[in-house]
Amino acid sequence: MADQIQEFMEIPRDFIKDGTQFIHRCTKPDRREFIKISQAVGVGFLVMGAVGYLVKLIHIPVNNILVAGA
Repeated sequence: MADQIQEFMEIPRDFIKDGTQFIHRCTKPDRREFIKISQAVGVGFLVMGAVGYLVKLIHIPVNNILVAGA
């Protein structure tokens, strides 16, 4: 019984230890890295927006044809 309690108490302790190690290893991105990440996110927004626009552009007329034909 005591071993189970000890194992149960180790879980949050290990989590906090791993979390602090992770935070200490993390570094703030420099200007060049930040610009690259921002550009990648911007391109992703544009691509997803274009895909959504094309799907809507095709879906509405096809849906109107199908609904009007029924």
